[in-house]
Amino acid sequence: MSIKTDGILFIFSSPSGAGKTTLVKLLEKKENFFISVSHTTRKPRSNEVHGKDYYFVSDNEFKELIKKEEFLEHAKVFNNYYGTLKRPVMEKLNHGQNVLFDIDWQGTKQIRDKKIKFKIISIFVLPPSKQVLYNRLSNRDMKDKLIASERMKEFYKDVKHWIDYDFVVINDNLEKCYQEVSEIINNFEKFKHSYLAKKVKIENHFSSQYNNKKQSITNVHISK
Repeated sequence: MSIKTDGILFIFSSPSGAGKTTLVKLLEKKENFFISVSHTTRKPRSNEVHGKDYYFVSDNEFKELIKKEEFLEHAKVFNNYYGTLKRPVMEKLNHGQNVLFDIDWQGTKQIRDKKIKFKIISIFVLPPSKQVLYNRLSNRDMKDKLIASERMKEFYKDVKHWIDYDFVVINDNLEKCYQEVSEIINNFEKFKHSYLAKKVKIENHFSSQYNNKKQSITNVHISK
């Protein structure tokens, strides 16, 4: 007789352009890992597919889902709504499947506040520097430099929330970052007891790259 094991909810957040979406898509290739596909009211990019990258809906359709309390989490980001339906996520977790979330800090907070019965592991992805982030955004949105500029305005609002996450990784090399995240996923119980030795690295990273102020990371596990 087999023992039923619930799935785990893995949340990835970052400032726009830091690489969380790319990491999540790589992790989806692991056995028994599935990406939670969000609903959004923003227009699709040229390479995005409805139902695979997002469910693209109108403002009215999204607001109707809010009214019916269909969302596990939802937020307004860069003047567009994003949200994750409860039912498909809960079904997967109940069947022992691990679910990957690519959401911002607002959605993460909402999920934690709901105190669902499933285990939640949250990982915040940082860019190596603000300049590198701007370059990534500019390359991604080459047709409209204003998009990159607008997203950079939200940078400090987003990045300060790393303190609320279980683990933090710095994405200065995608392959290396993927390996670090994979190790966390495979051994998160072990990793949560070993972060203190790496505390200085992330504090120095913040001090030199972001705001010249060290932030306490008493409850955060760092991988770098």
